[in-house]
Amino acid sequence: MLNHAKPASGHPTWQRWWKPTAVGGAGGIAIAVWLDEILLFAEEILGLILLPIMAGVIYLLDILMFRARLPKEEDIEHAGSKGAKK
Repeated sequence: MLNHAKPASGHPTWQRWWKPTAVGGAGGIAIAVWLDEILLFAEEILGLILLPIMAGVIYLLDILMFRARLPKEEDIEHAGSKGAKK
């Protein structure tokens, strides 16, 4: 019976580190996918939070713009007195 040493196939560094590299790569991909899902969820939540805030800002700007366009009491009285003179 002959006991021959198995010849090394490939580079010895690759033989030493391929399993940790494979595990780390798979774990890294899993973490990247997990973080991507968290970011997508956060984006949706921020959209839902900011939508009412933006609506409130637009509503306040609308009120301020139309309040500025309303006639003042002096203008109404002044226009009424002009109409009475005619």
